[in-house]
Amino acid sequence: MSRYSWLMTSGLISLLIAVPMLFVLLSLLGPADSAWEHIRSTILPGYLTNTGLLMLQVAIYSMIIGVSCAWLTAATEFPGRKLFAWALMLPLAAPAYIVAYVYTDLLEFSGPVQTVLRAVTGLQAGEYVFPQIRSLGGAAVVMSLVLYPYVYLLARVAFIQRSSTLFDAARTLGATPSKAFFRIALPSARPAIAAGLALVLMETLADFGVVDYFGVPTFSTGIFRTWFAMGEKAAAMKLAAVMFCFVIVLVVLEKLNRNKVDHSAYARDGSLKRIPLSGWRAVLAFVVCSLPIILGCLLPLGVLAGFAISTGDPMLGSSFSVFATNSVKVAMIATVIAVAVALLLTYAQHIAPSRATNTSIQIATLGYALPGAMLAVGLLTPVSQLDRWLAEFFETRFDWRTGLILTGTITTLVYAYVVRFLTVAYNTTSSGLEQIPTIFDETARSLGASPLRFIRTIHLPLMRNSIITAGILVFVDTMRELPATLLLRPFNFETLATRVYRLASDERLAEASTAAIAIVLIGLIPVLFLNRLTDKNK
Repeated sequence: MSRYSWLMTSGLISLLIAVPMLFVLLSLLGPADSAWEHIRSTILPGYLTNTGLLMLQVAIYSMIIGVSCAWLTAATEFPGRKLFAWALMLPLAAPAYIVAYVYTDLLEFSGPVQTVLRAVTGLQAGEYVFPQIRSLGGAAVVMSLVLYPYVYLLARVAFIQRSSTLFDAARTLGATPSKAFFRIALPSARPAIAAGLALVLMETLADFGVVDYFGVPTFSTGIFRTWFAMGEKAAAMKLAAVMFCFVIVLVVLEKLNRNKVDHSAYARDGSLKRIPLSGWRAVLAFVVCSLPIILGCLLPLGVLAGFAISTGDPMLGSSFSVFATNSVKVAMIATVIAVAVALLLTYAQHIAPSRATNTSIQIATLGYALPGAMLAVGLLTPVSQLDRWLAEFFETRFDWRTGLILTGTITTLVYAYVVRFLTVAYNTTSSGLEQIPTIFDETARSLGASPLRFIRTIHLPLMRNSIITAGILVFVDTMRELPATLLLRPFNFETLATRVYRLASDERLAEASTAAIAIVLIGLIPVLFLNRLTDKNK
């Protein structure tokens, strides 16, 4: 393939990825009907307020948990530090909506916590105050317990690689550990913390399961209800367009923050002299690092395991295997396509680097920032229009009555998965290619090997681990994706994620536990890979 062919390939991919975004943005140019006017004047302010407050609270809680744990495991020495260094990533394995279901069952009025509280104190309903878990604040706490690892991972690496030299110098000059942390280490790690917070905010904006279950009206729930409950597709598209504005702001801020990073400030040896802790300080550090792991992963997993053993899914067997098969089938298809497309983009950037290629790749990898509900709404209209055009074309030209080819099938669902998670695959494959010395390419070219030949014989074998990692990450993200699956799945097509949502929405968490624990255990796979990748920093 020539350089022009690689450029055209990346351009075509970016165009296909941009389809839902274009249709969502174009909806703003359409006429405003009575439904949209009603939503804009009555409900939209609430969506804006709730979404903004939720993002703010999740950002604050995630930053406090992530930064404190990152500093303790990176810069101090206390019993259990090495275990905590990787175990603090475990909450990434639990989807936020599953954790929300567990804590609601534990903390609601009829749950075990309040039941024991009433039994011990003798108080009755109305005689004591207990925080409402089904609230905006409850949603923020639950989501923070799951999302803080994004901040933790990036902050810990920054403390080790960026802050070590400056922090050690400040300590040598007589600064106390707390003073050196707040004046040296924390400011130098600020870009990494901001990058982690950007990921947290994107995930918060994209969430549907938690806010829907807790009854918090945000953009995700608003799009879903406007489309299905009210039947107002045009109004749902406009809501998605307003939501997209939030996405654009987050992406721009993240890009500006990334450009401010001073890579020259990284420590040469990447080592940080740890401060030994003893006594109550060691106990405090142990407790601070233990709580996020227990509350974010171990406790929910233990509750689900107990429910799965005692009750479990009543359809466990052939019917449940259908749910698992459906999940694995669409996840595998989406994984293969996403990794293949990611490799095409990776090599387009490698073989034909240019401003046009960079622009097309930036567009193609924007999908991870797009909430699943917005993607679904943006895809339904163009796919249905294409379906009608294909049906008319085949009937007019060949007298074939094909019916709807794409609508009502897993095609659109897989399309949404690829758009959403292509970024994950591309970042992984691109990182793998960057680690291959350029001398290999130069040697292959000097021996007359074509680009496709040295890709097949040199690059792909060396990139095997990166390709496998990309596939695993996409597969797991696809298995747990909820809003896009709910909106785009074919009729009577149940996956593990939709099975959990349907049962939990009917307050049948004990029955939903089987599918939920399967999703959590599958989610542990990328966590173990992340642990392997960061093992050198322990």
